[in-house]
Amino acid sequence: MPGHLSGNRAGPRAATPPGRHDVIILGSGIAGSTLGAILAKQGVSVLLLDGGTHPRFAVGESTTLYTLKVFRLLARRYGVPELESLTSYDGIREDIAPTSGTKRHFGFIRHEEGKEPDPAEFLQFSPPSKALQTGHLFRQDTDAYLFHTAIGYGCDVRQAFRVEDLELAEDHVAVIGENGERYEGRYLVDASGFRSPLAERLALREPPESLKHHSRSMFTHMLGVRPTDECLRVGPEDAPPIPWVEGTMHHLFDRGWFWSIPFNNTPGSKNPLVSVGLTCDERRYPRNPDLTPEEEFRSFAARFPAVERLFADARTVRPWVSADRIQYTSTKTVGHRWCLMSHAAGFIDPLYSRGLTNTGEVVNSLAWRLFEALAEDDFDEERFRYVDDLQQGLIRYNDELVNCSFISFQDHSLWNAVYRVWCAAEVPINLRFDRFTERFTDSGDDGVLRAWEEAAHPGLPVPGSEGYKALFDEMVRVCEAVDRGERTAADAGTELLKTVVNSPVVLDHLGLRDPSCRFVYPMPDDLRRMANWLRHDGPAELRYLTTGVDVRGVPLRAELDDEMGLPH
Repeated sequence: MPGHLSGNRAGPRAATPPGRHDVIILGSGIAGSTLGAILAKQGVSVLLLDGGTHPRFAVGESTTLYTLKVFRLLARRYGVPELESLTSYDGIREDIAPTSGTKRHFGFIRHEEGKEPDPAEFLQFSPPSKALQTGHLFRQDTDAYLFHTAIGYGCDVRQAFRVEDLELAEDHVAVIGENGERYEGRYLVDASGFRSPLAERLALREPPESLKHHSRSMFTHMLGVRPTDECLRVGPEDAPPIPWVEGTMHHLFDRGWFWSIPFNNTPGSKNPLVSVGLTCDERRYPRNPDLTPEEEFRSFAARFPAVERLFADARTVRPWVSADRIQYTSTKTVGHRWCLMSHAAGFIDPLYSRGLTNTGEVVNSLAWRLFEALAEDDFDEERFRYVDDLQQGLIRYNDELVNCSFISFQDHSLWNAVYRVWCAAEVPINLRFDRFTERFTDSGDDGVLRAWEEAAHPGLPVPGSEGYKALFDEMVRVCEAVDRGERTAADAGTELLKTVVNSPVVLDHLGLRDPSCRFVYPMPDDLRRMANWLRHDGPAELRYLTTGVDVRGVPLRAELDDEMGLPH
């Protein structure tokens, strides 16, 4: 592929001594295995250490269009075509296993205790794409596939390895196991998750009050979960354009939500399971120690008639996982010869399916910096400053977005407005990504992608957009006033909906400016009108998405994105 780094770097400065590695990665899930494969493909000696073994259960199963585009870029930028298999249902089925599901939309249905859901409050968002189809990843298969890919490119591996201690010296790092085994390297990446040995060793966790959002979670896989379409008592006039079962379902209630992520929703799948879970504000709904996780889950479902029908005949096939407050973050995520990456750095909530996207973005920004650091034998913390800025931004803005969402679930008008603020970012961020990747593909110049990182507000859903930043900040201001009891949710919803309707960065012709539009499902003619409006009348700061010139005046490919069905 043009521009991937195998032809653009000098490689590690010298041969690595026997028994020593260039990079040691803790954790061999999607984050660790993806980074390991990328590094090993370019000649870096990598050791993957993991406390568990593959295959294994993991959550974080729902992808977004942006997730697929990031992983496709990783495949092409770094010359690892196996990563591209994750970007389509056909690729997963043919190259990995026929065990994942399709995802054609985000579906949201709000519930109140003892009542049937109001179809006027149904919301569905379908991201426009012709070439990429989002899916539900059966993680034990996709993670094992990436793990084996990393080994195939030359990563050394130790599974069932328990970290006892870490050495972080000026000229090396080392990992010591329970039995005294010692592995030395030049750089350490911790991609292990919440129980990060590096975060514990350096006391990196922020105090709980540093984050706004509160939720605890319980989840498992089940057989016999009914499709949402069969559980709603509504007429055909209230059916969305895409059946509910063909997407990720979010069943919302005041300060909480259930998820239903089917792996069995497409004829090509041979997996009968559905991922199910519940997250709720632990302050509003403290854990009942007298109930098992399944008993507690079913007690919550029984409050909402349609949700109870969804799980009435479902059977659990693996032990439940139940966790107290799941939010955490870190004071810093990079240092001399180390990086705390992805879910080792922090986590908020699975709402909006941001986890895999964030992982891909961080790998993309960390990998090329590691190549240069290894080649120059210079691991100064400043070299990796943007990686920290990105991870801190991703945590901060997701924290605020999900916190606002939980506040808004109590009232449809407020939730409808928050939902539209989220939706307003989805098309611009994908178009922005496409503009830069097009120029990279045309030129083979990796500097194009480095310039892509220069936008203000790393981690914001639309980085670099001051208009979207203003809209996002207004959402936070209004919702937090509701949370403090300073105004009603209904009044706040009315105000925020007006702000959305009048915001110059909310794209026309997608239905987002119409509060009564329940189903955002743009057709080709809608996208053509949107593109024409954006090119001629849209906000100046976003016009580069269609004009072929980026915000700094640098030429990009002039035509629009075929994948979204937009015209040339």
